[in-house]
Amino acid sequence: MNFKIAAAQYDISFLENWQQYQDKVERWVAEAAQQDAKILLFPEYASMELASLYGEEVYSSLSKQLAAMQSLLDDYLDLYRSLAKKYQCIIQPGTFPVKTDADSYRNRAYLFMPEGLVDYQDKLMMTRFENEQWLIQKGEELKCFDTDYGRIAINICYDSEFPLLARKQVEAGANLLLVPSCTDTLAGYHRVKIGCQARALENQCYVVQSTLVGEASWSEAVDVNIGAAAVYTPVDRGFPDNGILAAGKLNEVQWVVAEVSLSACGTVREQGQVFNYRDWPLQNTFNVCSR
Repeated sequence: MNFKIAAAQYDISFLENWQQYQDKVERWVAEAAQQDAKILLFPEYASMELASLYGEEVYSSLSKQLAAMQSLLDDYLDLYRSLAKKYQCIIQPGTFPVKTDADSYRNRAYLFMPEGLVDYQDKLMMTRFENEQWLIQKGEELKCFDTDYGRIAINICYDSEFPLLARKQVEAGANLLLVPSCTDTLAGYHRVKIGCQARALENQCYVVQSTLVGEASWSEAVDVNIGAAAVYTPVDRGFPDNGILAAGKLNEVQWVVAEVSLSACGTVREQGQVFNYRDWPLQNTFNVCSR
């Protein structure tokens, strides 16, 4: 089955009220739906623009904004649940920092299905900023999700740089990895980009990256955002020679839309010029020899 997927290069806004956020998000979703996209991916920490609703004392404090945003979580979930149903698409709206107990937050990527089902993947590998400054805790479960288009999985930004996470998901049947990302340097963007391309090459699967773009000087959390969204593929027959099916222009606000076929992953694993996916276990048959 062929279908279109849309990855956002999404900008952080300074919001005056909840309605402004709701209108903005629906415009984005409607634009992707008009291009017949069936899976929509937004970037990591796209939700942090909601901190602007609480005033400077809150949005200028890393800890206060996390606490304040919990009052909007139910509205956030209701909004994306209704948009997925209205536009009959799967929406991964980036991540939201969710309070899980008295002293702990998780960087959570929800997944909204058109029939109303909701699930999530928590970020597993935390960056220094999350560990040392924001005090966000790592998740505990690695998941896959069954959809009408096939089994998919989520690697949140830094997670994509660790091959065994994606490998476990692909071995569990996921042929599409969604990577919502947030990077504040060009080097950081390229780290995630290279990780995404490597995961697509070694697993012979699709990997889709979405990025925050632009500056939000008012925000203590996402003040500088650099990147470009893209859809990455195996590097083999039937796919682009460079493994890039579609890519946006660096730091521009836009959707990147491409048509994919998850069944093509199975075909290339059987008929490709190389067998990266099949040959993965061979790595464990060699020992290092000292001379």
